[in-house]
Amino acid sequence: MSRASWLQLAIVGGSIALLEALCRFGVIGRFTMIPPTEMATALFNVAFHADWFARDALYTARNLLCAAMIAVLGGFVAGVGVHALPRLRRCLDPLFASWYAVPTFVLYPLLIVIFGIGPASLIVMGAIFGIVAMIVATLTALDRIPAVYFKTARVLGLDPARRVLWVSLPAATPHLFTGLKLTVAYCVIGVIAGEFILATEGVGRRLSFAYNNFDNATMYGVLLLVLVFSASLNTLLNAWERRIHARWRR
Repeated sequence: MSRASWLQLAIVGGSIALLEALCRFGVIGRFTMIPPTEMATALFNVAFHADWFARDALYTARNLLCAAMIAVLGGFVAGVGVHALPRLRRCLDPLFASWYAVPTFVLYPLLIVIFGIGPASLIVMGAIFGIVAMIVATLTALDRIPAVYFKTARVLGLDPARRVLWVSLPAATPHLFTGLKLTVAYCVIGVIAGEFILATEGVGRRLSFAYNNFDNATMYGVLLLVLVFSASLNTLLNAWERRIHARWRR
């Protein structure tokens, strides 16, 4: 492991130890937060003893996977299209820059009216929340491709579809991972927050139920589950990104 990785582990471990001490010595009241060790115990109990865990975790994972696929693929295609139309890009750039200043969750009642209370509205919410990050990353990645690549594609007589698949996508891939990671993170937020607001199933729904019933153990156990899942997913994406960059440099 690199020195930076050891430093990150030390910071995380120190923060957990400090939080544990603050909770154990009563600086942070149990009504507000339970110690991290009890969160881990609660997560174990939820994962292996709660009859709802597998069903709700699968429900959330399925919604998240669909939302991420729509956001990543749709964002890439939209980014390629906007990049090919400079006038349209000049019109949309201010919207992209201010997108995350808009409270996207206000659209959730409208989505319920259109798609109903179910997975469709949650998937659309997650996709809407994440797709702009992928569009912006795609635009940035395409801007960094050397112009000679496109000139070569024109000389070879490649049509637009082949130009995207054989030139733009391979050349932009190393620069797309920042957008990919942000898109997945935003999709996680969108889906789970949507479940928290109004849903019949899912991890977010269980989190909301525990919160409303002052069940701190279950609430923090589920929160720890979301944190561990997000951190693990981000670690996998980082490892994939490093491999892509290493191959690209060769």
